[in-house]
Amino acid sequence: MNVATPCLLYRYKPPAPSSQAMPGEDLTPDYMNILGMIFSMCGLMMRLKWCAWVALYCSCISFANSRVNDDTKQILSSFMLSISAVVMSYLQNPQPMSPPWSSLL
Repeated sequence: MNVATPCLLYRYKPPAPSSQAMPGEDLTPDYMNILGMIFSMCGLMMRLKWCAWVALYCSCISFANSRVNDDTKQILSSFMLSISAVVMSYLQNPQPMSPPWSSLL
């Protein structure tokens, strides 16, 4: 004997926005943005060329992974700060960059 059970339908309600990250939300652009700013400041203050290049790399990753509704001013400022770190590090010392591990040999 097969008894048909009534099918209940519930209307979808999107979850309320919260300050914490949702399980499906990708935080890579935010982390790369923070890393880019940290490396930019290290490149500017300590005159380390490799830090400036890492900052530019992190800023490019942050820009590439950002969504349309992300804060473009913050991403653009991080990108410009990393570019200025690269430019200023080469203006202060125009010699080619030597890798950090070359002093170990």
